[in-house]
Amino acid sequence: MVYQDSQKTLTLSPRLTEPLNQALRDQLDSSTLARVLQARGVHDISQIDTHICQLLAAADLMGIDTAVTLIDTAIDQGERILIVGDFDCDGATSTALMVRVLRQMGALVDFLVPDRFKFGYGLTPQIVEHGAALYRPNLIITVDNGISSHDGVATAHQMGIKVVITDHHLTTKPSPPADAVVNPNQLGCHFGSRYLVGVGVAFYVMGRLAKHRRQLGKSSASVAKYLDLVALGTVADLGVLDKNNRILVTHGLQLIRQGRCVVGILAILEQAGRQHQTITSDDFGFAIAPRINAAGRMDNMRIGVECLLTDDWGEAHRLASKLNQLNQARRHVEMSMKDDAIAIVQSLSEFDETPPKGIVLYQDDWHQGVIGIVAGRLKEKLYRPSIVFAPADTALVGKSDDIKGSARSIAGIHIRDVIESVALAHPDLIKHFGGHAMAAGLTIQKADFERFNQALQAVLLDFDDDVFYEQKFTDGALLPDEFSLSFVDRLKNISVWGNGFVPPVFDGKFEVINHRILKDKHLKLSLKMAGVQYPIDAIWFNYQADSWDYRAFGVHILYTLDINEWQGSQSLQLVIKDLAVMSVAALSV
Repeated sequence: MVYQDSQKTLTLSPRLTEPLNQALRDQLDSSTLARVLQARGVHDISQIDTHICQLLAAADLMGIDTAVTLIDTAIDQGERILIVGDFDCDGATSTALMVRVLRQMGALVDFLVPDRFKFGYGLTPQIVEHGAALYRPNLIITVDNGISSHDGVATAHQMGIKVVITDHHLTTKPSPPADAVVNPNQLGCHFGSRYLVGVGVAFYVMGRLAKHRRQLGKSSASVAKYLDLVALGTVADLGVLDKNNRILVTHGLQLIRQGRCVVGILAILEQAGRQHQTITSDDFGFAIAPRINAAGRMDNMRIGVECLLTDDWGEAHRLASKLNQLNQARRHVEMSMKDDAIAIVQSLSEFDETPPKGIVLYQDDWHQGVIGIVAGRLKEKLYRPSIVFAPADTALVGKSDDIKGSARSIAGIHIRDVIESVALAHPDLIKHFGGHAMAAGLTIQKADFERFNQALQAVLLDFDDDVFYEQKFTDGALLPDEFSLSFVDRLKNISVWGNGFVPPVFDGKFEVINHRILKDKHLKLSLKMAGVQYPIDAIWFNYQADSWDYRAFGVHILYTLDINEWQGSQSLQLVIKDLAVMSVAALSV
């Protein structure tokens, strides 16, 4: 579908390209809901059943029983256990879940999250030595990291420390020789889902351990009570919402809505101005996760983990306030870096109107903790895979000749595989790398920056030009009676939405009744549609000024449905994703 206005063309592709499943339509009593779900691979309502008993069996996770035996023995023998986490929200929730469960079982457990500015990522030899000096562990358990930590495992074994790795990151190489490795993406594992994130793997390991100890009459724990942490970490890490992950997230959301969650989550929601009773998966990504991630980006993730561990309201509010302050500082740094990055791209005159197939940038004064966010912003603005580098200096080694990069990608380009292709073609170029389809991290020498850029562009040349064109999908038009709060509620409650199960996006033509600009950056519209007897509110956050004409009589918009809450009342609101101004005559076409 192509709609033309005086300023631009809005081109949309229908998300569902096959005939409507009439059986599904009858089950749901709604063509719109059937169209939305069928476009996401649902052909029977049993596929959206999220009963907890439908979770995939833990026994199918390779290495899980060996891990359970090691941890069980450590608890029984009073051995000291050290959890080594990661400095993002998935790592924080993984660490908090495992520490809470093990403490409930009576384990002697401490945790350590590597400071990215001192030690970098993962179970490095340095972090093993640091952890050994602080806590003298008999057993190290990694969460959300470790699958590439061959040297760290070797160092631990040399010191007489056993290692259990729990991770979810992709790998094409044999796992480190740890005492146990649990990772659905390790070679040889045939678990039914590849999409568990770090906290999901931790949940499975702790659940299996709790069941094992309960059957033997030992001290155990309720692991399901921490599904709030699992839900938060899964959405924050952009875990693909296959059925298994949708079950985990659904039950975690229910706990939070009922107020039966860790108090740190409630405190962070309060800082963000959100109500726990009406939380959605969007609030994980836009309200809670950025504040927790700010600890790892700007300071030390220990703050975030402690916020998720405390049961004291006062302490939770103090830590949540600190996280909020760090997030504000992160926003300031991010804005400055993003402006610098956009200016650099625009100044590269050889690219003319079209940016290169990959955006690769570096500056000496950029902040290592924010490069991932800036890469994501560049990817969104330019629709190109983007890699942003910053100095790899750490407090441990001081000035470094290395630079660290964070990559974000677009649909159709598996960025970890692209980086691996560069590494295979140039074996001496990349020191370390790892990640997923949409995000990755790597380390190179500063002197090799331009060489890496050229090598990356060479790999990206193999991709068709169509991949670099952002295709905008629509779930179609709504019926007049679907512009209602009851339909929005049904849409929100029928499933959790997120990566891999994308939120519904609709389109439609409307007459413009009124418009105003809010806070100099948001466009608020009052719209009229044939068959709807009342005005429909719509808002375009951070609207594109060059796409709006204040004289507009009509618009064609791409939008999501939302409920606007103001002074205790609720109203329907369309959240505009894109817009084309139309003439009155075009509205009837």
